[in-house]
Amino acid sequence: MIAGTYRSRPLVAPPGTATRPTSDRLRETLFNVLALRIAGTRFADLYAGTGAVGIEAISRGAEHVFFSETNAKALTAIRANLKSLDLRSGYTLEPAGTATLLKRIVKQGNVLDVVFLDPPYDEAEEYTRTLSTLGSEGFAASLAEDVLVLAEHTRKQPLSDRYGRLARTRTLLQGDAALSFYSIGEPVVELPALVD
Repeated sequence: MIAGTYRSRPLVAPPGTATRPTSDRLRETLFNVLALRIAGTRFADLYAGTGAVGIEAISRGAEHVFFSETNAKALTAIRANLKSLDLRSGYTLEPAGTATLLKRIVKQGNVLDVVFLDPPYDEAEEYTRTLSTLGSEGFAASLAEDVLVLAEHTRKQPLSDRYGRLARTRTLLQGDAALSFYSIGEPVVELPALVD
């Protein structure tokens, strides 16, 4: 279930354990924190799974949501959820994955206000790769000055405090999960980036 315009509408999830949807409770916490920032934003839901986070952003007034996902069953679920809500615009779905989406965002000159990423917990390199790209100088023009980047991860595997221009400002813990918040800080030594 989601809140906002499409409140109480159920979403489908892919069968099996290949995806791990953000729990309803953690998603509620996330959007309570973001409540005043969502309307009119350009929002990225990276490693989107069911698309529930990005769909809730649309439901709460985001101007445009960029979804990235490569898992075929998850993509089917995202498309089914968007169709069930009769959403025909206001989003981009990238089936080639996060790296491809981020390159396209740079190429098209899009600017993101909020970025949420939730790779599989056991793929630590995905966190490093994506956060390093977002924090790189090559991606600087694609993030709003007051961008908020949020990463869901397991509390047993904490993330770094810095990824290039991104500095962690806060961590919320809930059960086994954690949400790390990043914003643009003073530049540090540049980290490798995916964007050319």
